[in-house]
Amino acid sequence: MTLVDLRSDTVTQPTAAMREAMLAAQVGDDVYGEDPTVNALQARLADDLGFEAGLFVPSGTQSNLLALLAHCERGDEYLVGMDAHTYKFEGGGAAVLGSIQPQPILQAADGSLPIERLAAAIKPVDPHFARTRLLALENTWHGRALPPFYLHEASEFARSRGLGLHLDGARLFNAAIACQVPARAIAGHFDTVSICLSKGLGAPVGSVLVGSHALIDKARRWRKVCGGGWRQAGMLAAACLHALDHHVQRLADDHARAARLADGLGRIAGVTLLGQHTNMVFVEVPAEQLHALDAHLREAGIRISIGYLPTLRLVTHLDVDDDGVARTLAAFAGFFAGH
Repeated sequence: MTLVDLRSDTVTQPTAAMREAMLAAQVGDDVYGEDPTVNALQARLADDLGFEAGLFVPSGTQSNLLALLAHCERGDEYLVGMDAHTYKFEGGGAAVLGSIQPQPILQAADGSLPIERLAAAIKPVDPHFARTRLLALENTWHGRALPPFYLHEASEFARSRGLGLHLDGARLFNAAIACQVPARAIAGHFDTVSICLSKGLGAPVGSVLVGSHALIDKARRWRKVCGGGWRQAGMLAAACLHALDHHVQRLADDHARAARLADGLGRIAGVTLLGQHTNMVFVEVPAEQLHALDAHLREAGIRISIGYLPTLRLVTHLDVDDDGVARTLAAFAGFFAGH
């Protein structure tokens, strides 16, 4: 029985064609800057998104951390969403390693940080306060693509206040597909952008941070400090290049399957549909039935994450096909029919 894993789009497996590309990759020592495939990946994403340089790193968490360390100094602060990945789910790295203070802002329902809240949070120039240096946004946020008009407003605000602007664009291409704009049109509002290749794009590992030469030079030094220097990483970079060539436009399929999954779940008594955004579906089920539901789904070869209580997040991706959606709906329906 083929497993239908809806826990996250991080669980994707490299395709056969991707594995072939990895085996054929030219490699070198990236710490010396001599891995041609890593160099090609960095240059490709920087050029595609309108930046001067890129830096290939092991994870999105490290990519965001390096961006914060490149933008800020000790005693600086960055404005960030209260439920943003950079603030809530990355171990407090900026504070631990950079002495950078986060200033969390309550997000609006669409994931934006309202401009009036940002303005109120900026500290005066005074020895009592941390120095506000950076605004960090996330796109997508819980599957929600930030509205294009908001990106323009946030960029104009940041520039007017002398703030740098960083995007946690772990799912940048999902946002671009959802908004029907080039990824470059989103990225162009920011000074640095982190792009994850191991989520919906299906590479086994890796993110790229793009920005100016000066910012990427700083990030490269911090990557070494954080133990993130690659050696012959070209095989991993080749998987990322394959993903960029073959897996971007197909993200629309994930969004369509998530919409079908949401529609079907919303018709099942006992399941409360909370919303569907890009490749994510959010539902609630009675808390007392959750563990029994999880066990029932496992028996049917379906995995879900129950770590988001009381909300369940179901994520479609490269390895969830139409049959997987149908099996999931049938398993949910079967469980609630008996309860």
